[in-house]
This record gives sequence, structure tokens and C-alpha cells, in this order.
Amino acid sequence: MGFGESIKHVFGNLTNFSGRASRSEFWWFYLFIVIVAAVLSIIASATGASSGSGGGVITFIIYVIVILAILSVSVRRLHDSNKSGWLILLNLLPCIGPIILIIFWVQPSTEGDNSHGPRPTA
Repeated sequence: MGFGESIKHVFGNLTNFSGRASRSEFWWFYLFIVIVAAVLSIIASATGASSGSGGGVITFIIYVIVILAILSVSVRRLHDSNKSGWLILLNLLPCIGPIILIIFWVQPSTEGDNSHGPRPTA
């Protein structure tokens, strides 16, 4: 799965927390989020906008959509290596939780079908 296809697939499955997400889908989307965050940070710095400045309802809606997308693809990535999606709660543990999740996310897919569905095509 390529960069554009990954973004399209993740936003198309915004509230889908079941099934599986391939490594390429997850990491291409992660790269997209990092690029967008960097660009927005540069724009905010150039315009003198602070991170706490208003934006109101539209900004809030965009944040909710992005957070849902990140959570859904993260859970589906955990499913791809036959792990429970509830492990996403490891993010709540300072320092060690995100490190453990990164280790889980880089693991290869389970071969064939697993308890979370068929293997992703890409």
C-alpha cells in the first residue's frame, strides 16, 4: 500500500476498530500525520499564532477526526499481529507504554487469517 492509498484507506475506516491494518498502511499514515503536524507548526510559527490560540469548532472537529483515525489504525495494526486492541491503553503509561507499542507496531503480520480477520492485501 502506498502513501496516498494509505491515507485514503485510514480516513475511509475512521471509526472501524475491527479488522487488520498492514505495516505499510500504518507507517505511511503515521508519516502523513508527522508531515502535516510539521507543516502546521511552521505555519503557526510564521504567522505568530500560538498553539493555544483559537480556531474554535472547526479546529476541534479536525482534531477529533485525526485522533479517531490514529486510534483506529493503531488498534487495527495491533490486531494484525494478533494482539488485543486494548493494548492501545499502554499509551497512558509514561515513557515505557509508547515504546512497547512501537515494538508491537513494527512486528510482522501474522500469516494468513487470525482471530481479527483475514490478512490485509497490502
